[in-house]
Amino acid sequence: MPGHFCLADCDVLGFDLDHTLCRYRLPRSARLIYDSFAQYLVTEKGYDKDLLNLTSESLDFCCKGLVFDLEDGNFLKLAEDGTVLRASHGTKRMTSEEILETYGRREWKHFGAVSGMLSRSGRCILVCSKYYLYDNYFDLPGALLCARIVDSLDRQKKYDFWKDMVAAIQHNYKISAFKENCGTYFPEVKNDPDKYLQRCPESVKKWLKQLKNAGKILLLITSSHSDYCRLLCEHIIGHDFEDFFDIVITNALKPGFFSHTPNQRPFRTLENDEEQEALLSLDKPGWYSQGNAIHLYELLKKMTGKLDPKVVYFGDSMHSDIFPARHYSNWETVFILEELLGDKVMVPAETESEPLEKKGKYERHLPKVPCSVSEQWGSFFVDSLPGLGNAEETLVSTWSCKCISTYSTIAIPSLEAIADLPLDYRFTRFSSSNSATAGYYPSPPRALLSPEESVPMK
Repeated sequence: MPGHFCLADCDVLGFDLDHTLCRYRLPRSARLIYDSFAQYLVTEKGYDKDLLNLTSESLDFCCKGLVFDLEDGNFLKLAEDGTVLRASHGTKRMTSEEILETYGRREWKHFGAVSGMLSRSGRCILVCSKYYLYDNYFDLPGALLCARIVDSLDRQKKYDFWKDMVAAIQHNYKISAFKENCGTYFPEVKNDPDKYLQRCPESVKKWLKQLKNAGKILLLITSSHSDYCRLLCEHIIGHDFEDFFDIVITNALKPGFFSHTPNQRPFRTLENDEEQEALLSLDKPGWYSQGNAIHLYELLKKMTGKLDPKVVYFGDSMHSDIFPARHYSNWETVFILEELLGDKVMVPAETESEPLEKKGKYERHLPKVPCSVSEQWGSFFVDSLPGLGNAEETLVSTWSCKCISTYSTIAIPSLEAIADLPLDYRFTRFSSSNSATAGYYPSPPRALLSPEESVPMK
């Protein structure tokens, strides 16, 4: 692939909804998600009522990229080679000595399987699993809840509660929950959407229209069901939101949307948000449910009149969006990573001379930082290996960071970050021929830059 990426070269732009087009008010939404699971466990499964008490400080535990070892009750932050960088037993942080004693300086025993988890076709909430990867904001509050459950069960030394967590997730997010006003999550968001949802910036809405006016085909592909999708889109974009997209696909059940064959996952029509008969093929634009990337691509060929239309997909989950779109469909991928705002923004010295008109307005007027670096878990991008004896600590990239540069075309903190750029703006892509930080826009996270590589934002 060439060293640069340009939206003007793409025929089709696809967007995930949650935490991509629709950004949430963090940490309010985190607290609601936590409560939705905790309420179920306490009222339906008899768990300790103390789980319902949540302090703001405890949300610091939530950090993307953590792996939960269900057998040991341990949460792990992994290096790109699978070495354990940080760990906690429940919420209690393990010391460097405890990590070395438990895991040594070697690849964690399940690392190969967890790495392969990216290619699995379903959401990894299987009861038989030995581990769980937390990679998006809907998952993270569940990590804190699980950690607190481990704390409460510590005397038993057995952590057989995962099936109850799965039940809590299914109770709150099952396909009928929105319609039935079931659980805690959907009723609360329906009652006060403005409390949890950020309106789509005018710059982004203008950008979407600009893309359509330029002849681009726009897709919305979300695993949310159609009724929740409509609530979100009407609130953040407006009642005319369907005019922004040529094709809307809900209940897409990603990553299976990309990995499954048409007979495994056919498209279905919708009637009053109820799924109807399976379609043998996808013949025209519209609103559909479930489906697969193969039939979608056949339709895109017809719509563009091209044998090989170029597609780019924007999403916030490595497991559900970025990896499968790249691996199975060979689409370009733009990773939405709010963690890029969790540090003081830095710009490489060599880009300081770039003409102002070629920079997004975002670079001159930075939005309020939506999230901060976890005190307990440190940088999402790098960390120190626990030192052996008196040896100096070694700074290494995290597994999460490695996945970004491997499977993303570029990574940005939000759509707003690029909405004011000209469509022919040339982004430097992640590639083996570019530096490890090249694909981050508008700038790499400070943790990845040496002091001489960066200067403070002016």
